[in-house]
Amino acid sequence: MDDGFARTWAGATPWRITVDEAEKLPIPDGQRSAAVMAHGTMLAKLYAPRGKDEQTPHTQDEIYVVVSGSGMFVNGPERHPFTAGDMLFVPAGVEHRFEEFSDDFAVWVVFYGPEGGEAPPPS
Repeated sequence: MDDGFARTWAGATPWRITVDEAEKLPIPDGQRSAAVMAHGTMLAKLYAPRGKDEQTPHTQDEIYVVVSGSGMFVNGPERHPFTAGDMLFVPAGVEHRFEEFSDDFAVWVVFYGPEGGEAPPPS
């Protein structure tokens, strides 16, 4: 892990973190999220954009778990409403973003697997 990630862990337990603890972590300059946990190919962050979500496609598969708030989720050509407690999946390389989200919007995002994403299961 790089030094920036190690610094975010000061005082935190590496296998458990609460939303309250994650919200207190510093967000690196130019970033919109704070890294909270990593292991192997897995990287977890707390993501809480304000106003507009300007993310671009990622090189790994990802899972979002909505912590708070509601809005619309654009995942490729589809749009879905979301609310707290929902889990959302995005394959690597797919354009996606959150729209029309409430002021209290926050998600856990977990990136995992190889660059380019995992192969889908056989039919």
